[in-house]
Amino acid sequence: MTYATTNPYTGEVLKTFPSATNEQVATAIDKAHAAFLTWRETPHGERAAILQKAADILRKECNAYAKLLTLEMGKLYAEAKAEVELSARIFEYYVHNAERLLQPEKLPVADPAEGVAILVHEPLGVLLAIEPWNFPYYQIARIIAPQLSAGNTMLLKHASNVPQSAAAFETLMREAGLPDGAFTNLYATRDQVEMIINDPRVHGVALTGSEDAGAIVAAQAGKALKKSTMELGGADAFVVLADADMEKTVKWAVFGRHWNGGQVCVSSKRMIIVDQVYDEFLRRYREGVAALKAGDPFDAATTLAPLSSQAAADDLKEKIRLAVAHGAKAEQVGPPVPEQGAFVQPTILTGIGPENPARHWEFFGPVSMLFRARDEADAVRIANDSPFGLGGSVFTADTGRGAEVARQISTGMVFVNHPTKVEADLPFGGIRRSGYGRELLGLGLKEFVNHKLIDVVDIDARF
Repeated sequence: MTYATTNPYTGEVLKTFPSATNEQVATAIDKAHAAFLTWRETPHGERAAILQKAADILRKECNAYAKLLTLEMGKLYAEAKAEVELSARIFEYYVHNAERLLQPEKLPVADPAEGVAILVHEPLGVLLAIEPWNFPYYQIARIIAPQLSAGNTMLLKHASNVPQSAAAFETLMREAGLPDGAFTNLYATRDQVEMIINDPRVHGVALTGSEDAGAIVAAQAGKALKKSTMELGGADAFVVLADADMEKTVKWAVFGRHWNGGQVCVSSKRMIIVDQVYDEFLRRYREGVAALKAGDPFDAATTLAPLSSQAAADDLKEKIRLAVAHGAKAEQVGPPVPEQGAFVQPTILTGIGPENPARHWEFFGPVSMLFRARDEADAVRIANDSPFGLGGSVFTADTGRGAEVARQISTGMVFVNHPTKVEADLPFGGIRRSGYGRELLGLGLKEFVNHKLIDVVDIDARF
């Protein structure tokens, strides 16, 4: 596995990094375990002060951190700065809420005169985080902020194309005052990932990534009897009901499908529009997509980023070809994208029949699948016809009705009149092939803690 920074816009290899040696991995585990023994006893206030310092540094040096994101994975510079700010907000959420969320809970007992039952939430130990390239900082922040707050320590294996972003976050936490070994970035190989999971001092693994990677790592964790959480792919439905405000709905549709270059697990990949407004939606949506401007992601005028790599662009083009081979119609939209850079021409896929396997695929880039639904019930049926279950959205003038439709969509998250929200104070996670477990809020904080019962009984009470 080669860890390298390759600018997706220029194709230039900017920097390479050697993979970790087995000795480096072993040393990192040793240090992480040693750090855990003291970090778990560190008062909440001291942990919170370090997280706050990390948030402050991110904001103060936002431009420098954002620049790395744009250089390494091609993110629009404005979106990169927004990701830095989001990461800071995640740290601050746990600064203000972790101690409260981890308070011992007194449980009701049949006879209070006999004693008291308390549920305490204790850290497990060293954890491994395996993270993807599409949100290099956010993905780290949403796992280390809660887990460091809980008293665990972390090892990170990040995507091979964002090595500088991963290293920058390790430096950030060191500058914020985190003890040595409490968070370590490793340029680990696939074999070393299994080595880490099998170490008895490592108590869990959190992965965000592809289905294939999730299946491998979940199997390794299961074999080792270790807790795991999996945040995997998605093909979120964007349901448009007949009474939706078409102008606003289309604007959200264009954004929901194309932000971060369309490389978002919770982006709006399947547009499902009721028959009454399908033609109007398609016309307006085509115009909206055509207005996107592909170009240099550092240019403020650019609204469509390149994909993360040329390999990613080539894979997406092949998926489009296969969808067409199975009967779909592909319409390329807008002016030709630049020849320089890992761009894919924005494409609208229609006519995707029930026998076309593409209806169950995740297109990671500026490719939109449009489905015509007979009515609301048919729209819900199409939305649920997916192996994924991450997020989705419903657009309607009747928000109460929108909430009712949202309840019928089988996913971990559904938004009414917004394509998706990635916020510090909202939980994140899905079901079925989108994975299991939750991140952020108290749900994420308690994924890797021991919920231990302490039952105190008067020695004479039962005699």
